[in-house]
Amino acid sequence: MTAPSKVELTGTGGRWTLTLNDPDRRNCLDEQVCRELGEAIDTVAADADARTLVVTGAGKAFCAGADLPALFGDAAERPVGELRTQLHGVYDSFLRLRRLDIPTIAAVQGAAVGAGLNLAMACDIRIAGPQASFAATFSRIGLHPGGGCTWFLVDALGPQRAMALLLDGGALDADAAVAEGLALETADDAVARAHELAQRWAEHDPALVRDIKTAVGLAGGGDFDATLEFEAWAQASSAGGPKIQEFVDRFRGR
Repeated sequence: MTAPSKVELTGTGGRWTLTLNDPDRRNCLDEQVCRELGEAIDTVAADADARTLVVTGAGKAFCAGADLPALFGDAAERPVGELRTQLHGVYDSFLRLRRLDIPTIAAVQGAAVGAGLNLAMACDIRIAGPQASFAATFSRIGLHPGGGCTWFLVDALGPQRAMALLLDGGALDADAAVAEGLALETADDAVARAHELAQRWAEHDPALVRDIKTAVGLAGGGDFDATLEFEAWAQASSAGGPKIQEFVDRFRGR
């Protein structure tokens, strides 16, 4: 008998929603969820009409992280290299989000812990509900952070704050996450607010959105010259579009 799906993917008009749907286990990333998560992201990537993706979790938690007993239960008896290979498979299931060229929005209505934090951070934007928390608890359980967590937190918080959070095994609530720049904003209904943003951004020309996302990525890497060169190409490419030409014609008519 086929096990019920733990990841739901729905879409209309190019606006996709991916929901982790295993609330009884707080949407933890077990083998089935990782497989279905990767497959869902691949489906979105293959959709030429895709415009946005909202990622969320059913129930009270966004994602409680990896299934620790399944992943690390026999770690003491296994070669480090073998476990490292398995970990890359887990990482890849959610890091595929970073390869999408459409805006991705995490609607975090509850706890995002460990790998669940990484899943949220792999999205471009994070909206935090009133009960949201962003927890980097690795050191509390004697585990080094993985899945890009160190990079994500340094990128969002800076080295000093990232180190303190990782050493403490701490968490940021919704308001603190926004204040520190880890989340964009809070909303009483994080999913509804994420869809509101998705609808607005889906109305843009997809090539323009793709190039803005690329430019932001280049700028985040700190290379001004590379960003400037890409902007010059992308701006020139977009300049012949109907929307900007409409504004040009209106300007001429003044």
